[in-house]
Amino acid sequence: MIKNTYLSIAAIALIATACEPSNTTSNEEEQETTSTRDSDWIDLFDGESTRGWSSYNQEGIGEAWKVSDGVLHFDASAGKGGDLVTDEVYSDFHLELEWKISENGNSGILFYVQETEEYSAPYHTGPEMQILDNDGHPDAKITKHRSGDLYDLIESSEEASNPVGEWNKSEIISQNGKLDFYLNGVHTVSTTMWDDQWNEMVANSKFKNWEGFGKYQEGKIALQDHGDDVWFRNIRIKKL
Repeated sequence: MIKNTYLSIAAIALIATACEPSNTTSNEEEQETTSTRDSDWIDLFDGESTRGWSSYNQEGIGEAWKVSDGVLHFDASAGKGGDLVTDEVYSDFHLELEWKISENGNSGILFYVQETEEYSAPYHTGPEMQILDNDGHPDAKITKHRSGDLYDLIESSEEASNPVGEWNKSEIISQNGKLDFYLNGVHTVSTTMWDDQWNEMVANSKFKNWEGFGKYQEGKIALQDHGDDVWFRNIRIKKL
């Protein structure tokens, strides 16, 4: 009788195990989802060349832009550079990249840039996420001109940049008019573009007389040549 009881218990346990849902499918689905998410990203910098970029309103790339060891470097001592712009145009997007700035340096990441003869520089049309040595550059004394700010429009929610010589990670997300900046994981800016409040904000900024500034809902990504050494790497974008 005891032997039969043990057999019955073992049989029940075997049936229960067989009826339990398998984690194999869910794990495979999770891996597939992760792979799909990763495949949505487009590398804007291959780590070996400036393929996919050109100097603004020019053919080719200025000699000051150099590539070495997976890093895109603007070498201010190496002659002409010019602002770099992507060959492609983007509307809703999620942009990620890493950067580091030189001592007392200044640069920026611009978006919705219009590359036409009508505009002589990317900043005539494209809003900017500021890149700056907050400890050394004079612009750091101006509100809305510090790293992580929406340049001259919105001040960062908090200080998030790393010191000179250290890498920083920036993210710009623009979707359906909603604009968000992240710097080193900190949500520094959140606003809505192209509505009445946006237009009023632009009208009260240094861009007030620039008819094309902040008006376009698609355009190119630009990396700024501000005359100071700056380094970029791991530049990628996702269309939303």
